[in-house]
Amino acid sequence: MGSKIYLLFSNHTNSSLLITALALKGVDYEYRAVNLLKGEQYSDEFKKVNPNSFVPTLVVNENNKQESIVESMAILEYLEEKYPQPNLLPKDALNRAKVRSICESIVSGIQPLQNLVILKKVEELGGNKNQFANSVISDRFRCLETLLKQTSGKYCFGDQITLADLCLVPQVYNAYRFSVDMSAFPIISSIVERLKEEEAFKKAHPDAQPDSA
Repeated sequence: MGSKIYLLFSNHTNSSLLITALALKGVDYEYRAVNLLKGEQYSDEFKKVNPNSFVPTLVVNENNKQESIVESMAILEYLEEKYPQPNLLPKDALNRAKVRSICESIVSGIQPLQNLVILKKVEELGGNKNQFANSVISDRFRCLETLLKQTSGKYCFGDQITLADLCLVPQVYNAYRFSVDMSAFPIISSIVERLKEEEAFKKAHPDAQPDSA
């Protein structure tokens, strides 16, 4: 389906949301693992692809040229435009904006505060990285739970799987990783339980990836 694309990915990140998108849209890709704990993201080879030294990175062939796309939301938007079926955004502008708001609440409002760079800095400053991550996720989930009261049905936005659901599931995996009490967030928990039964989300689970060992 189209040109060969490569997903440079680490099993230690929230990047599984992109694998879910690729699975839902039926896009073939090659998975190339990047070991963050070994610092492979700082290698000269990787920096040629992504000077920011972040994963995920999507490498595509466009106009007979290899191009890199960085940042999760930019990659999701590219996939949505390039492979529009099934739609992962509503048709009208207002509802598309609402879905994007949920996405940004997670991808911009939570994920950066619990990534490897930030948690290392917390430790360097004498803090407890696990307590910090637990506190950040819990605080932001309280806001997200309120937002989802207004928008959710079976999923984050009504009964259609959207980009918001793709962002939510890996963040909940991280919440469990940092011992967040998910009983305080019944809407988030019920949405994720339903999504976990979908085949695309099963394929994207961290334990299902080549570098899961």
